[in-house]
This record gives sequence, structure tokens and C-alpha cells, in this order.
Amino acid sequence: QMQLVESGGGLVQAGGSLRLSCAASGRTSTYTMAWFRQAPGKERESVAAASWAGSSTQYADSVKGRFTISRDNAKNTVYLQMNSLKPEDTAVYYCAAGPYVTRGMLSREMYGNWGQGTQVTVSS
Repeated sequence: QMQLVESGGGLVQAGGSLRLSCAASGRTSTYTMAWFRQAPGKERESVAAASWAGSSTQYADSVKGRFTISRDNAKNTVYLQMNSLKPEDTAVYYCAAGPYVTRGMLSREMYGNWGQGTQVTVSS
């Protein structure tokens, strides 16, 4: 079981930026890595994913053009750069990892490894 630890959350004003990090306990080179988020009273939703096989990335429509997912397999770390933040981006952000995922990269069901989450709060 891969352990995932998120960091980088915090309080930011609307229009600001944050960079989240997710450090994995094992090698990430064969894992598709993803970010999900969950706001109070809402279901967990996908944000972005980066495939294990290459440079393929996918984003939820709500964050396209504002968020960027990247990964550094040498450091077993995945990042989420969040720009132009909006109050509706407020949520707990979770890192997830799934081995060899190529389809359904934005589906929760594809991931069996989850971090504990980091809170992101965007004030208006």
C-alpha cells in the first residue's frame, strides 16, 4: 500500500495561487497520480490526473486553464499548481495513486491509494 502525504494547503485570497505537493512512500513511475477535492456537504470530485505512461494529463472542466498537474518521479512527488483561485475552489484536496491507470483517469474508482487531504480555503 502506497502512503501519500499532501502539503501546501492554506488560506488565500481570490485570484491568488497555491502549490500543493503530494509525497509518495514508494516509486510513482508506474502509478497514475491524481488530485481530487471535497467541499463541505458535497461529494468528492476529480480535479486533475497525470498518467504513469507519459505526459498525458486530464483536468476537470472547472479548473482547466487555471490548474496544472505535474509529477517528478525521481522525487516520487506530484504537484498541483493552482492559479486564479476562486472561492468555489475551497475544499479539502486529496492526492490519489493508481497503478497503470490509463482509462478513467478522473474516476475515483480507479484509485486505491489516498492521502489524508490538505485544506484549501479561498476568501472572496
